[in-house]
Amino acid sequence: MFVELNNLLNTTPDRAEQGKLTLLCDAKTDGSFLVHHFLSFYLKGMGLIDAGVSLTVARERGQLVFLEGLKSAVDVVFQAQKEPHPLQFLREANAGNLKPLFEFVREALKPIDSGEARWTYPVLLVDDISVLLSLGMGAVAVLDFIHYCRATVCWELKGNMVVLVHDSGDVEDEENNILLNGLSHQSHLILRAEGLATGFCRDVHGQLRILWRRPSQPTAQRDQSFTYQYKIQDKSVSFFAKGMSPAVL
Repeated sequence: MFVELNNLLNTTPDRAEQGKLTLLCDAKTDGSFLVHHFLSFYLKGMGLIDAGVSLTVARERGQLVFLEGLKSAVDVVFQAQKEPHPLQFLREANAGNLKPLFEFVREALKPIDSGEARWTYPVLLVDDISVLLSLGMGAVAVLDFIHYCRATVCWELKGNMVVLVHDSGDVEDEENNILLNGLSHQSHLILRAEGLATGFCRDVHGQLRILWRRPSQPTAQRDQSFTYQYKIQDKSVSFFAKGMSPAVL
């Protein structure tokens, strides 16, 4: 979890909003550092991790449920399955049914009481949803899947969702564009990590666009956008206004 990013977003793990969808987008760079931030952010906010509790322990307690997409894809393609698999669509001629994946999500994110820590609310983090397009799913089917997940996680269970999608930058990639636009319209917060137009720089690794979307607010306050540049360090990320990197002062 990156404290500087929390400061930019004016939030802390103990006062995170509920019932929200956060969209993470990366273009010509790797946005995985944002995924790591929100994973730690929500686990800490729920009291599921601290200085003495690792992600491995959280998984063993059933507090963190993880579906490894690549391994699961190999299993469902090359091994016989006794029960419906979350990625069952990979074995079907008409690859358009994400219901088994949704059922996996709904079952995994039910509130639990482990005897040591109770979930205050569930969080679904998808890293990354673009893979479903690569596996043959259409954008509309993926958006339907997200809609049903939101209905369960955000509305029914008052939890949150964080979804990463890649922006290919190809205007002719219609499916990716439909997915990105559809997710953008559903999100209350969009974090877009972009590579620098000038190319690689040792002291500035990219820029982060932050867009808040608040439909219920007056027009002047509805959408607010800020842009920062950043540098990824060993265990943290530093953010600064464009052109204000310490390296160029």
